[in-house]
Formats: sequence, C-alpha cells, structure tokens
Amino acid sequence: MTINNMKIITDEIKINEVLRRGVENIYPNREALEKVLLSGKRIRLYCGYDPSAPVLHIGNAISLSKLAQFQELGHEIIFLIGDFTGMIGDPTDKTAARKKLTRKEVLANAKNYKKQASAYLKFNGANPAKIMYNSKWSDKLSFNDLIEITSNFTAQQMLARDMFQERIKQAKPIYLHEFLYPVAQAYDSVAMDVDLEVGGNDQTFNMLCGRDLMRAMENKEKFVLTMKLLVDSGGKKMGKTEGNIVNLDESPENMYGQIMSWPDGVIEVSLELCTNLPMTEVKDMAGQIKQGVNPRDIKMRLAYEVAKINYGEKKAKAAEDYFIKTVQKKEMPEEIRNYGIIKDERLIVVLVNTELAGSGSEARRLIKQNAVKVDGKVVNDINYIIKASKEGVIVQKGSRQFVKVKQV
Repeated sequence: MTINNMKIITDEIKINEVLRRGVENIYPNREALEKVLLSGKRIRLYCGYDPSAPVLHIGNAISLSKLAQFQELGHEIIFLIGDFTGMIGDPTDKTAARKKLTRKEVLANAKNYKKQASAYLKFNGANPAKIMYNSKWSDKLSFNDLIEITSNFTAQQMLARDMFQERIKQAKPIYLHEFLYPVAQAYDSVAMDVDLEVGGNDQTFNMLCGRDLMRAMENKEKFVLTMKLLVDSGGKKMGKTEGNIVNLDESPENMYGQIMSWPDGVIEVSLELCTNLPMTEVKDMAGQIKQGVNPRDIKMRLAYEVAKINYGEKKAKAAEDYFIKTVQKKEMPEEIRNYGIIKDERLIVVLVNTELAGSGSEARRLIKQNAVKVDGKVVNDINYIIKASKEGVIVQKGSRQFVKVKQV
C-alpha cells in the first residue's frame, strides 16, 4: 500500500518476523499491533538513547535493528537522543542514584551517535529516520505543566520499583528527581505523538508510563514493544557495568575479538538479537551446538556477522583473518603500530598513552591480571620500566592487541 508516496509493506510473513524476532512482549498485545500493521497504516515509532557515554554499544544495536526492520516496512522512525533525560539519569536497575550530567556533557557524548547508528538505520533516502532531542519540549515545560503531568502518576507506583525497594531495605536515599525520570520519558511519547515505543525489557516500566500518559492526556493508544536483553547463561545482563559489552566504535578486529570472548551460553540469543541471519539458520546453528559442533565455530560466524553489519564484508573478513592468525595460530600480526619514547618509561604510562588501557587504574588491573606481555613474557609488576632502545620491544595486551615501543 502507498500512502503519501511512501510504500507501506503489509506482507504478513515480514510483519510476523518483525513482531516476533527478539521480542519479549507487546502491549496491549501482539494481535492488536499486527492488525494495525496489516491495515497499511503508517505508524510513527521511536526508541530513546540517553547519552550517558560517548558511544553506543551492542545492546543499543538490538533496538536499532528492530527500528530498522520497521523502517524497511515503510514506517516513520524517530531516533530520539535524550539530552534532557540524560541529565537526570535513568534509575532503572541502579542501587544508587546516577551522577547528574550537564547539557554540555550529554551533547558531547551524543556527538557521534548518528554515525554509529548509521550502520543500522538509514538517515537519508526515501524514508529517512529522524533525529530528535527531547530537550526541545522538556525545556519548555513550566512548573504548572509538571504538576499537571505528574498528577497522572502516584508515589506508590514509583516506589513499587524493585531497585527503589532494595534501596529502602538498605537505607539508601531515593532522590525525588529519580521519580521524575519515567515521567520525563513518558512525556516524550506525548510530545512526539507516537504510535509505538521500542526498548529493552528493562525499560518496560518507563515505556508503560508513556502508554498511561498518552491515554490520560491524548486519549490515544500507544503500543509498547519490549526486546529481549543480551544476557549470559546465568541471566545477567551484559553491559557497560559488567565490562563485557562491545562498543560500536571498536575497530573491526577488536569487535570480532571481543565477541569471541563471550561465553558460549550467549551464542544463540546473540545470533537472534545481533545479526540479520534468518531465524531458520539461527535455530539450525543452535541445534548444531547441541549436537556437538564446537561452539567456537558458531561464535566465529556470530562475530563475523556483527562486524559485517558495522563495517562491511571486506573488513569483517579481515577481522576474522586477524583473529585466526593472532589468537588461534598465535602468530604476530604483520602490521604493528609504533609508539616512540625518548627515555625509559613506565609500562603503565605506555599502556595508557597507546590506548591499550583507558586509565592508569585499568592499566594496573591488566598487569595484575597477567593480561600484559612484553616481548612475549607476562609482566605482573605494576612498576615495570620499559627501557628505551632502537630495537624496541613488543607490548601486548590480551591476545590481539600489539604495540611496538622504541626509542625515537
């Protein structure tokens, strides 16, 4: 069906795939949303991304992929940057209040979001995704507006959340502004007049607040689609806090290698959530693992597919070759970047300056964990000094990252 020169795809098989793959729940129900999509109506949907860090990660890519599927059907996509809500900080799953950020900090964090999301969403062409910032409407709300909006929620409703109950048990403070986060997110739906919100299942409470507010203020139904989370075999969410997430700005080699370090128990759900492989193939590979196929081989396919989405086939294949050579065959890569020193320098300083470590504390941790080698030998002395020489030495972090340090 074509509406306003925009072709809306109503193919039942494709719609069924969009509404089932990686989806945990749909409110009020899947059948109601499916009926709307089959009717040919063009809907407006969004997912919000709070810029609490300067880079999107593989967890964000799960919702980006779902938005992309709706975009392929011809629907209107909004990529919402929470430059207002990001200053508050989402309290979801947090046992302590988040540090509040400034507008300058959140805008700086979001600077490259469009570039990172472009591997998944189309921001130009016939049906481009729109980028919006929720400060556009939230900055304009008066105190009177806030009272009117918050009158649609109760204190009991907010206090019932698990993380707040846990804080009460531990006698930890719950700040009033944390109650306002789901209210602010809820108002995004009203301000943009959306038909559907997409997000991880950990955002269910916040998204349903938006559904309640839409009904109360606009007398309109808003659908909510919650996605499965990327969790390990123990059910623990993989993320920034746990240190096992993959950032979308990683090099192809690092992206591939980091995915290869994931536990085997996460392979099947990762194939479903993080790749574009047909579900028949995903289920077939999961079956192969149960039948005794080495999980490493399936994980290599997973790593390749993720790298391909973000960097294309050529770089994904190069990343795979690099992994095989440096990890499986334990060979030295042909090209190693150089780092020059004028005089003897502490290993910790070298790790930070070459970005093998993000900070001095991380460098110390890597050394203590025997994750650093100098010329092939493990170094566990945090006071280790690299001698300046023309021949140089090879500093290695883990099994994949190398730097040659030589005197200049």
